[in-house]
Amino acid sequence: MAKKLAITLKRSMIGRPEKHRVTLRTLGLRKREQTVVHSDNPAIRGMVNQVKHLVEVKEIDE
Repeated sequence: MAKKLAITLKRSMIGRPEKHRVTLRTLGLRKREQTVVHSDNPAIRGMVNQVKHLVEVKEIDE
């Protein structure tokens, strides 16, 4: 079974560097408390690591 990541935006993008805002938009996050589900792979993990102070991540088994 492939693992998935549920990524929730917990802190606002306002006042954050452009690099962080672009990363969040690439992940599909637009609003606070919005949750998106992505497959667990190194590219997604790298993006999440870059904005780890703004998001909450949960692993989902599917």
